Amino acid sequence: MSDSVRIDKWLWAARFFKTRSMATEAVDGGKVRVNGERIKPARGVKPGDTLDIDNGSTEWEVVVQALADKRGSAAVAQTLYTETERSIAERQKKAEQRKLFREPGEAIKGRPTKRDRRLLDKL
Repeated sequence: MSDSVRIDKWLWAARFFKTRSMATEAVDGGKVRVNGERIKPARGVKPGDTLDIDNGSTEWEVVVQALADKRGSAAVAQTLYTETERSIAERQKKAEQRKLFREPGEAIKGRPTKRDRRLLDKL
């Protein structure tokens, strides 16, 4: 195996994004940074690189431990990186905030009924 892998392939193999095209769009949109720099999808990633990843619902700061260009099981994907202590603490804090404060419309599935809309308008 070579000493670097395209960042979009690695993100997909490490299961941060469901598809490689979603990983490519995230990199193009500036949602992924390598060592603090904005990059292009063809940029190579090496072991030891620090990645800041925002996939829309969660943000991670990880250090690349191993390379892969093929998607494997979740257990294998977790061996490709280690998450920093600061990132773990930040994610736990945000999860705690979500637990304490629920979004008013979160319980409604699909399109709200007339009754649901009135309840939302009251808030």
